[in-house]
Amino acid sequence: MSMQQIGFIGLGNMGGRMTRRLVAGGLSVRGFDVRAGQAEQFGATPSSSIAQIAEACDLILLSLPDSHAVEEVVEGDAGLLAHCRAGQTIVDLSTAAPRSTRRLAALFAERSAVLVDAGISGGAAAADKGTLTLMIGGPAGVDRTLDPVFRHFAAKVVHMGATGNGHATKLLNNFLNAVTLATTAEVMVAGRKAGLDLQQLLDVINSSSGVNFASLNRFPHIIRGNYLEGGLTGKLMTKDIVLYAEMASELGIASLNAAGPLASFGLGTALGYGDQISNRVVDAIGDVSGGVRVNG
Repeated sequence: MSMQQIGFIGLGNMGGRMTRRLVAGGLSVRGFDVRAGQAEQFGATPSSSIAQIAEACDLILLSLPDSHAVEEVVEGDAGLLAHCRAGQTIVDLSTAAPRSTRRLAALFAERSAVLVDAGISGGAAAADKGTLTLMIGGPAGVDRTLDPVFRHFAAKVVHMGATGNGHATKLLNNFLNAVTLATTAEVMVAGRKAGLDLQQLLDVINSSSGVNFASLNRFPHIIRGNYLEGGLTGKLMTKDIVLYAEMASELGIASLNAAGPLASFGLGTALGYGDQISNRVVDAIGDVSGGVRVNG
């Protein structure tokens, strides 16, 4: 596979950072985003259309908000399917529904192109440092084939099996992220109202059975007023929980724990925090708990 020219569609919070890492690593990247100026901001050569990306690049990376956006980019009148070529590889770094991913992969296969799903974890900070984790679904060995590209923004790449498995793994991980963030936010608000020193509370939790990613990596900053802006928004977190619940339903799994985080982040959106980082869920819970602020 030629790595001379890489296309990147979707230069937002994560896509832009990954593009910057690729460019900094000496790779030639053509970028496309619906917002003007995004490609230049991250050092990529701007392309005027998806078709232009498809015609110029053998490897195309996607980083889009959801399956609906991916489907539009792929299946739209001016989309990738209409312009793809035999031998092209498309890597979907979005958080998407596995069922949609498998359907699109079959359509690309009819044109002798390959769609690889690559869920990502680590957030904006890891993207900046090049230490993301990638969860790959696709043909055997595709993770090794794409390593010269992935190594620029990922420290850990795991091939999870068949097409769709990468996105399925990502949904499982994001659901746990949502659960622990929402519940730790609730505990922090309760701790504040109980009159506890929140740093002490975190110290106890982080050396006890309640320890989790949010208590270790988020709330030590949040209680000092740093919400770690730039990460996954509340609305996108809600979207991921819904995707998880839909996947669980398709699998026949009893999803007994989705209601709590769905209510928490839904509350955040209702109170105006939806477009802010999902960590602001703690303020939403605080708002309906008497105006509590854990950093106050």
